[in-house]
Amino acid sequence: MCTFDKDKGPRRLMKNGLVLILVGHVNFIFGAIVHGNVLRHISKPSQHITTEYTVANIISVTSGLLSIAAGIIAIVVSNNLRVLKLQIGLLAVSFLNALLSAACSTGFLLAISVTVAHNGQGLMKGCNDTQVPISARSPVSAQCPFDTTRIYDTTLALWVPCAVLAAAEAGLSVWCFIFGLALRGLAPCGNSYIKDQLEEEAACSAHSQHLIEQHLNPDA
Repeated sequence: MCTFDKDKGPRRLMKNGLVLILVGHVNFIFGAIVHGNVLRHISKPSQHITTEYTVANIISVTSGLLSIAAGIIAIVVSNNLRVLKLQIGLLAVSFLNALLSAACSTGFLLAISVTVAHNGQGLMKGCNDTQVPISARSPVSAQCPFDTTRIYDTTLALWVPCAVLAAAEAGLSVWCFIFGLALRGLAPCGNSYIKDQLEEEAACSAHSQHLIEQHLNPDA
């Protein structure tokens, strides 16, 4: 995990940044579909609100956007390893995205568990009350302001990949955060030699520049 060097490290960081952007876009699209289309009837304040579903979907959209931002910063840092502000930005954004993506994945797993355990009763919020609980798997006759056809299967089919993508975002963000720590020479990768390589390269560049200036201005 901490075997970073100046040659392979930036390339791996760029690849992870590109993957973060791709995964973030896909997760954002899935979250937007679930929150804005499939489950909009349980997200409106004017109707019954199912908290675990609403929170999980909102976090998913936010996590997707933050993952895209983290991926962009990772790509920029891979080409500017010695810029302190970019290093700090990578540490901050990747840390926040790791926490948010982990919370997002946990929220989706919770929503999936609740839905399966209660046969999707929460998905039928907004329908007129009946004498028996309304199940999404075998809905009784009820007046619903939305189409109940395959809502159970569609929701789970979107939630499962969202949970997997959020977990992938968390893992990639943790790697980017550890790489940022290595750039700063901080634990747990304080012994990584990429920071020493960058310092040696900077010293050599400064020495070379000094020799050039002396050659061009011998009387200075």
